[in-house]
Amino acid sequence: MAWDVEGTKHRIYQAALAEFAAHGPDGTTIDRIARRAQVNRERVYNYYGDKTALFATIVRGEVDALAAAVPLDITGPDDVGEFAGRAYDYQRAHPDLARLVLWEGLADTGAIPDELARTTLYADKAAAIAAAQRAGRIDATLDPAHLMFLVMSLTSYWSAAPQIARMLTGSPGSPGDSGDDPDDGAEAARRRAAVVHAARRLATP
Repeated sequence: MAWDVEGTKHRIYQAALAEFAAHGPDGTTIDRIARRAQVNRERVYNYYGDKTALFATIVRGEVDALAAAVPLDITGPDDVGEFAGRAYDYQRAHPDLARLVLWEGLADTGAIPDELARTTLYADKAAAIAAAQRAGRIDATLDPAHLMFLVMSLTSYWSAAPQIARMLTGSPGSPGDSGDDPDDGAEAARRRAAVVHAARRLATP
């Protein structure tokens, strides 16, 4: 019987994603990932390398998935707002991404294994902002890299710090009660509208 290499790699990837998102790279082990994936630990090492390499692969895979799902094409401030809205939607559906990036930041020692490739990915986003600024399509007050970072922060922090979002916007029975559960759609729609509005305002001359 032929070994299903791609199926096994997918199981390992999904197991590692769940473990790293929940516990961070220092809070789990290759053994735990292997058990969750129902493979032996040698398979993990053979396909992905050690835990540091596996964590980098997972973060890069999730970042690339967001970039592919939410491209950035700017003809004016509305495009920056809608980019932020789509990024918010994606991260609401995939909250593990924000958690992975936070864990990565906590473990940061000044460089990550695939920093050059990741830097190129982010630089391309900043370049799109810079090109739109030079063309007069959006406001040029902010450095393009700073503007991109601010927009990314607007879209991700709801997932990265749900406890703060809950305390600020309220949940049933809380002092700041808005009357809406953030998972029911109504509060999520308000949050998305705020993200879109803020990003659009940042980009409006």
